[in-house]
Amino acid sequence: MDILEPLTLTRGTPGEPCPIAKTLELIGSKWTFLIIRDLLIGGTLRFSDLLRSLEGISPKTLALRLRELESHDILERTVYPEVPPRVEYTLTEKGLKLEGIFIELKRYGLAL
Repeated sequence: MDILEPLTLTRGTPGEPCPIAKTLELIGSKWTFLIIRDLLIGGTLRFSDLLRSLEGISPKTLALRLRELESHDILERTVYPEVPPRVEYTLTEKGLKLEGIFIELKRYGLAL
C-alpha cells in the first residue's frame, strides 16, 4: 500500500491546475459519479447492467462517460470475442483509489 504524505488544503499556485478541481472535473458529473459508484459496489459490470442500474441515463451518454473514464485510466474495457459481443467494465487500480472519497461522501450525506 502507498504511504501517503500528509496534505493540507492550500490555494495553490496561480496558473497551475488545482488538484481538487481536476478531480471534480473528471468525476463530478452525475452519471460519471454513479457509474464509478456502481463499479465500486458491483465489481465487473456489463453495459446493460450499468444502463439498467442508472435510471434515466441514455445509452449514448453512458457510452460517452465510459469512454471518458477509460481514457483517464479509471476503468478498463474488456471485449470478449463472442457472438454476440460481450463487453465488461472494471475499475483499474487508479479507479479503485476513489473508494475512500465515495465512502466519506456517503458518511457526510448520512449526517445531513
